[in-house]
Amino acid sequence: MGKAEPLERDTPWSWLRDTVRLGGPGQCVFAINNACNAGCDFCNFALGRLPREDWKYVPLEAARQAIDVLHRNFIRYLVITGGEPMLHPDVEEIIAHARDRSMSVLLVTNGSKLNERSCRALAEAGTTNVIISIDAPTAEAHEGNRGLPKVCERIRKANALFRELGVQVTASVTMSRLVTSYDDLARFLEDLGFDNVTFSYPLTHLDSSFLGFRSSSLVAFGREELLEQFEQVKALKSHFAVLNPTAGVEEMQRLVKSEEQQFECLGGYRYFYLDWNLMVWRCHAWDAPMCSIFDLEENRYVRDGCTKCMIDCFRDSSVMQHVAVSVADAVRDVREGHPLRAASHLAKRSNLTSIRSAIGNARWIKNL
Repeated sequence: MGKAEPLERDTPWSWLRDTVRLGGPGQCVFAINNACNAGCDFCNFALGRLPREDWKYVPLEAARQAIDVLHRNFIRYLVITGGEPMLHPDVEEIIAHARDRSMSVLLVTNGSKLNERSCRALAEAGTTNVIISIDAPTAEAHEGNRGLPKVCERIRKANALFRELGVQVTASVTMSRLVTSYDDLARFLEDLGFDNVTFSYPLTHLDSSFLGFRSSSLVAFGREELLEQFEQVKALKSHFAVLNPTAGVEEMQRLVKSEEQQFECLGGYRYFYLDWNLMVWRCHAWDAPMCSIFDLEENRYVRDGCTKCMIDCFRDSSVMQHVAVSVADAVRDVREGHPLRAASHLAKRSNLTSIRSAIGNARWIKNL
């Protein structure tokens, strides 16, 4: 690690400049550890599946330096995850450093470590959104899969406190056979204090270091079953706030049906995955890292129109940021003397769909 360059302070001009050049601020999913205390059947981070001797935690100073590199690369949304990130002894200090670098910080947790002290500490550190995993429409089924007795009551109390503290809370539900009824799920989420949900699409294989997958019968859907699951997610949107944009869900349906997709994934260009070894990957699905975080520069970025994966935090976000990237592409082409090519970027019908998707999540985005 060489001596860090001074960080440029964010200004309205720097935001506008980089947005026009790149298509908006980027996002990084930062797995600050791989340790987990839950036993989820559909996850390879699960307790007992990853030996404790293989647990790793990013050192605090290295995490701070990594966040500085992300800042220099116009990353302004940081998703702190694991494993279970609240097992990291320095999670609050890591969040506070990101806050000091003008980042919106989202924390993904199973909720087992949430109590009054930790909730207040997370809010004080600058957490903008806490995303809490829920697996099923009942406490019994959820806690049985997680191996975390009474965690639902802990989550209910934490949600009430987070609202008092002004921290947005979101339920994160993996589409699995544990979700026996999406309507029952919505009622259960409301009972726990959630008013919105984001669905993680079922994953049975990943090639990166990320272990949030498993070849489990709970997430092994046939083609028609999976298409029906997506239909039920779309139907739920009529009476409960689902953050996955409809266009993103329909894009996944096209993927399942091997049809042409409309939105390139921005993984490796505006979205990145950073692991506990401080290696940067274009997404969770890719089979090789891009580089060490300390070597990340724009000349390392990858943009090749990939649409191969079903990773919601990359694919859904790409739908919403699509129009901003189209504008940046058009500006670049004008500057390079290609006005017709620039016009073609702006004329894409997918831009209107992207705008509608972003507007649909405007309230949630505004609170980040």
